[in-house]
Amino acid sequence: MEFSMIIIFSSTLLFLCTPVAYAQTAASPPAPTPTPSSSPAPAPAPTPPYVSLTDLLSVAGPFHTFLSYLESTKVVDTFQNQANNTDEGITIFVPKDDAFKNLKKPSLSNLTQDQLKQLILFHALPHYYALADFKNLSQVSPVSTFAGAGGYALNFTDVSGTVHLDSGWSKTKVSSSVHSTDPVAVYQVDKVLLPEAIFGADIPPAPAPAPAPETSLAADSPSSDSTGDGSAPGTSPPNSSYRIFGVDVWSQLVLALIGVLVVFS
Repeated sequence: MEFSMIIIFSSTLLFLCTPVAYAQTAASPPAPTPTPSSSPAPAPAPTPPYVSLTDLLSVAGPFHTFLSYLESTKVVDTFQNQANNTDEGITIFVPKDDAFKNLKKPSLSNLTQDQLKQLILFHALPHYYALADFKNLSQVSPVSTFAGAGGYALNFTDVSGTVHLDSGWSKTKVSSSVHSTDPVAVYQVDKVLLPEAIFGADIPPAPAPAPAPETSLAADSPSSDSTGDGSAPGTSPPNSSYRIFGVDVWSQLVLALIGVLVVFS
């Protein structure tokens, strides 16, 4: 009797524990599958340093006149935005203060505010160009400027590494590099660039060069009045026929005197 109770109690306990174990086994989630590690993302390209055109032109040059035109026409904002907020960059040709002082005709004082703004825009290209790039740029001239194409275009030529610019009214060259780091290039030029779109295509001819001074030959050649026998300048040598005539007269006088003496002797 006791043995039967033990068997019944064991069977009941086994029956009760089996569903719990089965539920725990079914409830356990599967082991996660290992995923391959992803490669790190590449670092972003460094941002080009900010270039303040106002600060740059204030310490170089002197470019005070050009800078004052930049600020009064608000073109400095256009150039600054192109330099730091675009992928193209900018190239600026800056005349020194002496170039504006030497500009007599045509004068900038008669220009309207809009024409003056276009004139300053004419001094820049909407792309960054290093000095070495102008050799290829000369093959595609004329090149449009910030002011536009046509009468606002510039012609470039490369002569033994020196960059020459031609606007029709202005023929000049790049005399030095003020700043040339992508995205900003600033080059000094010897003259103010004058576009045909403002001043017209009727360009006056260039003035003829001054004649060379004549070289005096008086100090290098003997005087035409001097003679080879050492006679003083301004005197002519005695005439030989004059000397012969003088001898003949004296001979006749002597013979006549002798004849008189013979007659009265």
